[in-house]
Amino acid sequence: MNFKHTLTLKSKFEEAEKALEVIDLLEKDLGIGPDLSAKLMLAISEAATNAIVHGNKENPKLQVLVETIADDKAIYISVKDEGGGFVPSSVPDPTDEENLLKTGGRGIFLINELADDVQHSENGSKVTMTFNR
Repeated sequence: MNFKHTLTLKSKFEEAEKALEVIDLLEKDLGIGPDLSAKLMLAISEAATNAIVHGNKENPKLQVLVETIADDKAIYISVKDEGGGFVPSSVPDPTDEENLLKTGGRGIFLINELADDVQHSENGSKVTMTFNR
């Protein structure tokens, strides 16, 4: 079964929750289980929040595009902002001792832990996460 869903978000912090609507659709249309659903929920939320807050700097003139494609093998989710991008390797490791008590900076780490594959493209303004089924 093939599945495709596209959602455009405004660059407002509250909009990140709207990205989670795809979870309900995947559960209904593909029958994904609770474990995969939980992974997707956290990864999508982190990616959408990063795109809105860090990528687009909550600029109301900019948007975030969330595209979900699924087939029998995997679910692919891309989150693209209109910001200037970033270099993923330049983000501090939240597991380093000096970062353990910081209140932020774990989104990219979590996405990498949850997804089976993560690719950054378009100068870091797009992240594509793969979740095997």
